[in-house]
Amino acid sequence: MLTYIFPPPPSLFITAMTVISFTSSSSLGLSELRGKHLHYSKFWNSGSKTSAAKKIKLSSRTGMLIAYNPAFLAGVASFVLYPQENIRILLLCSALTIHFFKRIFEVLFVHNYSGGMNFDVVLAISLSYFLSTATVTYAQYLAQGFPEPSVDLKYLGCLLFLIGISGNFYHHYLLSKIRSKGDKDYKIPKGGLFGLVICPHYLFEIVGFVGISLISQTLYAFSFTIGSALYLIGRSCATRRWYLSKFDHFPKNVKALIPFVL
Repeated sequence: MLTYIFPPPPSLFITAMTVISFTSSSSLGLSELRGKHLHYSKFWNSGSKTSAAKKIKLSSRTGMLIAYNPAFLAGVASFVLYPQENIRILLLCSALTIHFFKRIFEVLFVHNYSGGMNFDVVLAISLSYFLSTATVTYAQYLAQGFPEPSVDLKYLGCLLFLIGISGNFYHHYLLSKIRSKGDKDYKIPKGGLFGLVICPHYLFEIVGFVGISLISQTLYAFSFTIGSALYLIGRSCATRRWYLSKFDHFPKNVKALIPFVL
């Protein structure tokens, strides 16, 4: 393994976060497969209406801004907190900051919304993104004292990150165009890879996360990526089931996440 990753740093915090990040994300993925969804987007009303009514609700735009801004600020702060003498940590901090800047840009100028978010869900997502961003940069900082892995994957990671963030943005743009202004009804998305999978934006998000983990080449980054991928697999399968239940003419050959496979 040390051919591809840095040795784990002797840090109880990093070790704990590695385990917590993987288990929490993968558990959320299993919950999505079982039909227990986070209350936002098209799954806003899929849970108990009675319990949801007792919780504070935010618009999706406000909720997403609260969710993404702390992680973006953590990315910006990483340029100040950690010396940028090493090209790897500079690339990692740049990728994370660009990733969350893109998300905020999409919230403000791209996405169309038809639902809302529970405030407790917003706080959980915000804390998760913030801690993950802060931890991956801190783990990278601690790894600077170790020998570099013999197989250098950071430039391949940059390529995959650019592919992932571009593909994700393009398919989010397509999603924003399927409904006219003021239209709250869901439609089957078209264009791009939507003819093959219902969640190509999740597919490209996973590609982007893989890119970040290859830039980092730390155990925490890989565990976060695997956990996030498991969550997005569960989310995409739940999304496909939702479309099948809402649209009788939904094409059965359209997969959830991976063309022709899953």
